[in-house]
Amino acid sequence: MEVKSVAKNTGVPARKMRRLVDMVRGKPVDEAMTLLKFAPSPSARIVAKVVKAATADAETVYQIPSAELRIVGIFADEALTLKRYRAGARRRVKHILKRSSHITVIVSEQEA
Repeated sequence: MEVKSVAKNTGVPARKMRRLVDMVRGKPVDEAMTLLKFAPSPSARIVAKVVKAATADAETVYQIPSAELRIVGIFADEALTLKRYRAGARRRVKHILKRSSHITVIVSEQEA
């Protein structure tokens, strides 16, 4: 049984999130949480929170123990971009784009 959990508008660009997401894709949940705990990026806490939410959903709704769960799919997509402006040289405007991302985690039972 697949369980899906989503975090929207995380405030971290998708390009930075994809490094963490690629690191834990296909791993068992316990191993992924250990990797995220010791990852040097502060964004790892956000990814760990989504993985933990998907694991908790699987445990409470489908009574699947967390030791039997594996991350089947995980990806980071582009979200809304905040557009800001800053004064530039010679009365011009410099654009500032504050990007954000959505994180989706899909966990499922491991095959024995």
